[in-house]
Amino acid sequence: MATKITSSKKAKSTRKKLKNSFFHSKGITSSPQNRLVLLSTFFLIGLGIYFFSVFHNDFETFNANQLSSTLGFTFIITATIIFAYKVLFFMYTAYNYFKYKPIASITDKELPTCTVIVPAYNEGKQVWDTLMSLAKSDYPEQKLQLLAIDDGSLDDTWKWMLDAKEQLGDRLEIYKQPKNMGKRQALYRGFNLGSGEIFVTVDSDSIVTEDTLRNLVSPFLKDDKCGAVAGNIRVLNNKREMLPKMLDVSFVMSFEFVRSAESNLNSVLCTPGALAAYRSTVVFKCLPEWIDQKFMGQPSDIGEDRALTNMILKQGEHVLFQRNAIAYTNVPEEYLGLYKMFIRWGRSNVRENLEMGKYVFTNFREGKKTGTRLLFLSQFSKLIMSYPVMLFMLFFVLVHPLLFFGSTLVSILILSTFSLLFFTNQHKTYQGFWAYSYSILYTFGLFWITPYAIATAARSGWLTRDLEDKK
Repeated sequence: MATKITSSKKAKSTRKKLKNSFFHSKGITSSPQNRLVLLSTFFLIGLGIYFFSVFHNDFETFNANQLSSTLGFTFIITATIIFAYKVLFFMYTAYNYFKYKPIASITDKELPTCTVIVPAYNEGKQVWDTLMSLAKSDYPEQKLQLLAIDDGSLDDTWKWMLDAKEQLGDRLEIYKQPKNMGKRQALYRGFNLGSGEIFVTVDSDSIVTEDTLRNLVSPFLKDDKCGAVAGNIRVLNNKREMLPKMLDVSFVMSFEFVRSAESNLNSVLCTPGALAAYRSTVVFKCLPEWIDQKFMGQPSDIGEDRALTNMILKQGEHVLFQRNAIAYTNVPEEYLGLYKMFIRWGRSNVRENLEMGKYVFTNFREGKKTGTRLLFLSQFSKLIMSYPVMLFMLFFVLVHPLLFFGSTLVSILILSTFSLLFFTNQHKTYQGFWAYSYSILYTFGLFWITPYAIATAARSGWLTRDLEDKK
């Protein structure tokens, strides 16, 4: 008991150090540029409120004019139904969020054997940091197998792997692909080399805390139908640059709110590449299909995590989320890397929603399936509505640009305030104010991602493999 308490204290201490180091060393405005962006954000929101207050009567006139025509009436009714659905679905998500509880860590004796697979490409010293953090895990050494696979890197990644091997000895196995074959192929090799009852995949630019692995695998012992577990991903490189600060707020919403709710429905839709765990027997059931997956006749070399999650859900297995299993990962620091990352995610989302549609309304699982189906409908409706929404935005801009600007920013104020309050409540920091900047960036600078991803869903490739934008 004393050992377990000591380990728990160590893990909390590690998380505190990481939090202080990565999130509070510079505050929320670590540079004049960041301060300028935040000030500009609130200036724009204030301007939006002013425009909306001045032109809100025009908004009512606009709606009245639309109601007078058949096309306009149809549009208004459709928009009202969609809005009502979104509100109800948010309430449903919030209900499931409050019902969610992470599964407590199990004892050393109960822990299963675990194989951790770390694929790496052009990661340099970061892969060494990743492997060292894994080696420090509060997990019995005799039950832990560490595998690192260099996917044909062109930099000094292999050198850092050799250095890690020298320090860790037999605790670490390292392998090198003959050439760059892609992350899916590297993971496939790891799955076939692994001997653990549980496979854990960790991106080579991620750092874990001491209790991460223990917490991540605990659900498999508590739920016999658990086939996969998603970890909780936070941003590592957000000391100075504003995009990582924005993405950290977005990740907290995506994981700690959305995936918590999905987990309560046993249906997390995507286990992240940065940190995820899979029951080995479940992986081997779909491994041939996964490695040979094609879309429109072309091999799929993106979205390997979403694809594997989808195939596990299709088997009728539960996919859960562990809020207490944390990994800190690097994200893009520039717009170029950001939109390329989102395009990859968008294309994968299109493909896997089409695949999910083939089984989600069948008797694919014992027990309740309504929640899974509602999650699918929510995801699929976003795809279906992406073009109409974009066309409506353009039409609105042409008809009344100032009213569009004002109403959009008022909407951002309302929605982002929830993100701010949620982030602040969860992590007791003021970093959540970046939610407003992120929403403005996404609304005006990334609105085209989903329509473009749909139009180019058949394209593969990482777009750039040397940017720090891995999923």
